[in-house]
Amino acid sequence: MKTTGVLESCLYAVDLVVAEKFYKDVIGLKLISREQGRHVFFRCGASVVLIFNPEHTSTQKSWIEGALIPLHGARGAGHLAFRVAEEALPGWEQHLAKCSVEIESEVSWPQGGKSLYFRDPAGNSIELASPKIWGIE
Repeated sequence: MKTTGVLESCLYAVDLVVAEKFYKDVIGLKLISREQGRHVFFRCGASVVLIFNPEHTSTQKSWIEGALIPLHGARGAGHLAFRVAEEALPGWEQHLAKCSVEIESEVSWPQGGKSLYFRDPAGNSIELASPKIWGIE
C-alpha cells in the first residue's frame, strides 16, 4: 500500500467570485467546476486545487449519486505552495507586482531553492516555490 502523489488540495474562501478571479487571473489556473456559493475547482498540472466556501461545506451536507460528502471546513489562513521553476521566480515577482499582489516574504532556503510568499484575497498564505526546497529536482 502506498500513495503516488497529492490528487487535490483545498483552501477556503467565503467570496468565491473574488477567489475565482484571483486563481484564474493571477495564478493562471484553469477553472474546471463552479457551484455558486459552494466551491470553485481548478486544474493545476496533474492535480486539482479546490476552493470551498466553509459557510456552506461545514454546515450543509452534499450528496453525489447517493453518496454523502462529509461536512468539512476550516477557519483562518490556510497554506498552499505551487511548484514553479526557480528561474521563473523573477518573472513571477513582476507578474505579482503588475497584479498589485504584495510579496510578503522571499526565502532562499539553506538546502537550496527559493520561495515567494503572498496572500490570496481570503488571507490564505500562498507560496511559489522551486522543488529544491524539498530536495526534489
